[in-house]
Amino acid sequence: MNTKILLVEDDSDFGMILKQYLELEDFEVVWFQNPEDVVTILASDFPYHIGILDIMMPKMDGFSLAKIILKQKPQFPLLFLTAKNQKIDRLTGLKIGADDYLAKPCDPEELILRIKNILKRTTSNIPNTQQKIGDYILDSDKLLLIHPTGNIRLTIREKDLLIYLLQHNNQMIKRDDVLDKLWETNDYFTGRSLDVFISKLRKYLNNDPTIKILSVRGIGFEINFPER
Repeated sequence: MNTKILLVEDDSDFGMILKQYLELEDFEVVWFQNPEDVVTILASDFPYHIGILDIMMPKMDGFSLAKIILKQKPQFPLLFLTAKNQKIDRLTGLKIGADDYLAKPCDPEELILRIKNILKRTTSNIPNTQQKIGDYILDSDKLLLIHPTGNIRLTIREKDLLIYLLQHNNQMIKRDDVLDKLWETNDYFTGRSLDVFISKLRKYLNNDPTIKILSVRGIGFEINFPER
């Protein structure tokens, strides 16, 4: 079965070019020019493997659409396309829960690579187990961080980062190693997005004071949690 891509792009020329190029790579692409049309199908059949959303659209921007999609499909991977190429757009997208972003006009080969990297992460075999983290339980399959005060829904990238940290409990992890392993790229923007994700994980875990995610300036991170 071919990978089915949800493409939301209001620009007719760019959308058609992008659709045709993705189809040449054997992806099945369903293209929407109106984000509101996507909202109407969320409650019904939604057979997509990944979504590509333009940020700047007149009726509903990509950020608003992403929030609606992720509320109903929390595990759905998303990639943003931004014409502005501004840091604030990239950080906003990552905070919402997007898996990646790319500036327009984008290089088609780079877009294909990023799509494949996201799909590789999201379709990898994950053991159907739960892991104890202090007072929390991480359910990798359901993307849940379970705590007596309430459950926290994780994005795929948040889950991958948390698992990587847990695999190196009480060890110093270099920033470059995290970026190379999970992001498969290392530049200013991915470095900043890593800081955003670390801050979010700290917030998620703050109900257990025995869990610490430490930052060592210029080097990396270290997580410390009791193994019970």
